[in-house]
Amino acid sequence: LLRTGDAAGKTQAAGALSNLACNADNKIAIARAGAVEPLVELLRTGDAAGKTQAAGALSNLAVNDDNQIMIACTGAVEPLVELLKTGDAAGKTRAAGALSNLARRNAHNQKRITRAGAVEP
Repeated sequence: LLRTGDAAGKTQAAGALSNLACNADNKIAIARAGAVEPLVELLRTGDAAGKTQAAGALSNLAVNDDNQIMIACTGAVEPLVELLKTGDAAGKTRAAGALSNLARRNAHNQKRITRAGAVEP
């Protein structure tokens, strides 16, 4: 559903993954199942609700150190920064949480987030 559903289905799927990713074992299983790439795609191309749910799911997944690397390497940083700047209030909040979790104890991601424009001079 996350890859092939309509906008509402993708949003619902991302919301379900966000809830499931509150559990440590599920964070690993969701990433291994290949959900990061379609979540990043939803973050890039979805409507406001889809982007918000995708950012929330990525935020929860990024609490896991291995997932931080995978999420950043999949290209999530730039669309998260864009959502932080231009999204609605809920989208901005979820994007900020995802960026915070991606930066936690990860110097490479901290630099990547800064280069993407999240931190203004």
